[in-house]
Amino acid sequence: MQIAIEISMYPFRPNYEQPILNFIGLLKDEDGLRVQVNDMSTQIFGDFDTVMPRLQTAMKQAFTEEHTTVMVMKVLHVPE
Repeated sequence: MQIAIEISMYPFRPNYEQPILNFIGLLKDEDGLRVQVNDMSTQIFGDFDTVMPRLQTAMKQAFTEEHTTVMVMKVLHVPE
């Protein structure tokens, strides 16, 4: 099952850029994911069973490294 995820990350700190770049870097390093970045969000495309565990790992690392972070996410099932 193919999915597309749009995710926006908001670290609550003055220098917010680096945690976002770190998060995107974790996702881009993964085989089987297509990652597109724009000014408002990051889109992730791939198989559900590939995307979700890798996204969970990247989110957990971001939450562990940052004191307070909000992530807003939309998930779309892409019919084949």
